[in-house]
Amino acid sequence: MQYMLLIYTDPAQEPKYGTPEFGAMMAGYNAATSAMRTDGVFRSGDGLQGLHTATSVRLKAGKVETMDGPFAETKEYLGGYYVIDVPDLDAAVKYAAMIPSAGYCTVEIRPVMVY
Repeated sequence: MQYMLLIYTDPAQEPKYGTPEFGAMMAGYNAATSAMRTDGVFRSGDGLQGLHTATSVRLKAGKVETMDGPFAETKEYLGGYYVIDVPDLDAAVKYAAMIPSAGYCTVEIRPVMVY
């Protein structure tokens, strides 16, 4: 079964770029990705560019509305994702726990509907 691991980060909580803590976090991401590839469960995954690059779209009364930034007003924002193919939710939890951001933010696990 495929699961998407959605990585929600709080910019105030994550390590700052260029610091030793940021380097350690990225090493953790590389290790998690490597483990997923080695185990044959990795399907895809990427980080997302910063919030300032986001555009939200709505369709109201047949008219397209666009807004700068993410739709939701929240402290945590979607910062990246993995798609993995594992037997069950327990296995998905195992891999989600490898993601460094799980230590200070949230990794949401969602089953993928494969049509």
